[in-house]
Amino acid sequence: MTEALRIGIAGLGTVGAGVVKILAARADHLAAACGRPIELVAVSARDKKKDRGIDLGGVRWEDDPMALASADDIDLVVELIGGSEGIARELLEAALKAGKHVVTANKALVAHHGTALARLAEAANVALNYEAAVAGGIPIVKAMREALAGNEIRSIHGILNGTCNYILTEMETTGRDFADVLKDAQDLGYAEADPTFDVGGIDAAHKLAILASLAFGTEVDFANVHIEGIEKISATDIAFAREFGFKVKLLAIAEKGDGGIVQRVHPALVPEGTPLAAVSGVYNAVAVDGDRVGHLVLEGRGAGEGPTASAVLSDLVDIARGLVVPPFIVPAAKLKAPAKPLMDAHKSSFYLRLRAVDRAGSMAEITRALAQASVSIERIVQRGEKGGRGDGSGRLPVVFITHETDESTMARARAHLAEHEDVAGTPLVIRIEDGELR
Repeated sequence: MTEALRIGIAGLGTVGAGVVKILAARADHLAAACGRPIELVAVSARDKKKDRGIDLGGVRWEDDPMALASADDIDLVVELIGGSEGIARELLEAALKAGKHVVTANKALVAHHGTALARLAEAANVALNYEAAVAGGIPIVKAMREALAGNEIRSIHGILNGTCNYILTEMETTGRDFADVLKDAQDLGYAEADPTFDVGGIDAAHKLAILASLAFGTEVDFANVHIEGIEKISATDIAFAREFGFKVKLLAIAEKGDGGIVQRVHPALVPEGTPLAAVSGVYNAVAVDGDRVGHLVLEGRGAGEGPTASAVLSDLVDIARGLVVPPFIVPAAKLKAPAKPLMDAHKSSFYLRLRAVDRAGSMAEITRALAQASVSIERIVQRGEKGGRGDGSGRLPVVFITHETDESTMARARAHLAEHEDVAGTPLVIRIEDGELR
């Protein structure tokens, strides 16, 4: 058996502690699987005295995580600090420049600086692995790098944020609105005190930018991801969706179009009976469409100690076995420049909900306005939110399902309706997805 792979871990939160537990519990199995032991040499975290339920006997404590990057007795640095800037970025850059392998669960850092970090890793001939940064325990990065390398990827559709999926599932199951279910998610630890990154779609967008680079051989391009969150989705929308045969999901989608690549994160109506519609609670799923394999769906827990720590160990095992590959499949020098955003040209059908003035002729005026905006209507439903005539405000909720149209046309129609005298407020628009979800 060859010499041990000596590692240092920066960050001993839920995931870091989980990694330490697996290294201890599975030490013999890992050594046999890798042909060499994986040895935890040093750790660094904010509070040395905190009880994390792990045994750090014989492990060196470093008050400064940067010491891990320069230590002669460390071959690999595991970064579990988080954040796209600051000490996390400094540590990764220093470790790579020092010729050390890096494993990270930091999706924000990879989404913002992945291409630059890949160049550093390749220049030093070391690994930059980040399986734990995308979809927790689902081995989607490994699948893209290896199992699907013989495919031309046409699209990726993902449910990549467990917090949002939990909230939408609970809203559907209980009939409660967003704010109430969000509070429950926070109480259960599924959502942060400041949930903006999750419910605003940013977390899912970080992960999508990484997957798009792997799928299409482009530089990581978070800046051009179209992002919408779930904050405006109501129980009324979920009830209407069910009536139409859909469920509401926050989808992360990357796909090739005629003019390039579209990256988008937004709520969507997903047909019941499709694999992504069945993903509930805190689970994540990724559906990949390849020209050889066809449709492939992977589902599992997207966060938490066990799934994320498991993904970190997957990366450690690859490196211990001597597997060092370009971080984004294609060498960084050959990654294509970021695609220009093509969201305006994207086409779909739309769910459009608005509040109409309760007076004779208002519906005729609204439908005329949509026709003038070149939006064709497939279906109209008008009723009170709780099954009655209205909500006492003199406004009636009305839902339109449109025929397929492009984003720019729908945006103009929505803006026009927001100023229309027969419409109260700005209408809610949700895209309808069905093509590659089957």
